[in-house]
Amino acid sequence: MVDPKLIDDLARRLAGSLPEGLRTLQDELEQNFRPVLQSALSRLDLVTREEFDVQTAVLEKARKQLDTLLARLEELESHLASRDR
Repeated sequence: MVDPKLIDDLARRLAGSLPEGLRTLQDELEQNFRPVLQSALSRLDLVTREEFDVQTAVLEKARKQLDTLLARLEELESHLASRDR
């Protein structure tokens, strides 16, 4: 879910960036921008920074475990190859 404060800020910025001739419609346009932004942003597959950081940590841990297992596998294969000679 996208932060409603972010959407309000974006709507405000969009309305504020209008040319002078449209400034009289600024409040109405700002209100109309909110649902459009909410709809567009909700279709994106976004995650929070916290969720991203958690998944990054999980991935790093999995990568370390994989590296450890690969090293152990190489060691075992080497040991078996030397034993078979």
